[in-house]
Amino acid sequence: MSIWAALAGGFVGTLVLTTGLRAANTFNVTRIDLPFLLGTAFTSDRTRAKALGYGAHFVNGLIFALLYYAVFAAIDYSSWWLGTAFGLVHGLFAATALVNILLPLVHPRMGSPQTSAPDVALLEPPGFLMLNYGRGTPIVTLAAHLAYGTIVGGFIAWPS
Repeated sequence: MSIWAALAGGFVGTLVLTTGLRAANTFNVTRIDLPFLLGTAFTSDRTRAKALGYGAHFVNGLIFALLYYAVFAAIDYSSWWLGTAFGLVHGLFAATALVNILLPLVHPRMGSPQTSAPDVALLEPPGFLMLNYGRGTPIVTLAAHLAYGTIVGGFIAWPS
């Protein structure tokens, strides 16, 4: 169990998570674009928002991997299946509290259920389980986070 394994797992896990969400978006399973959501918090320029969002998403992926590592180190145990369980909790948190409640509170360009159309700058509110971005969004989001957790847990548990 090492911090470098956690960072490597976080990078690979974020790559898989981001690619899975992007592919689901391309195949019209969901309209969610987490990097775009993050990037538009910094700029209203759509092209720059995507670039900034991908950078922010990868940094967040590394931070979450370090949080996973901290919990694994605290309990002195790590495994891919426990990483999968962490990914489930992570995905549920992202789909409910983080993106649905916390992000609209701080995001300058995201509407809320109380916002009228002329007041909304760029993004509609995600809604519970991000269902405003399509009925497939909760399943795709959870599957991507399960993959992320499995990968991070597997990297951290890899024998050194």
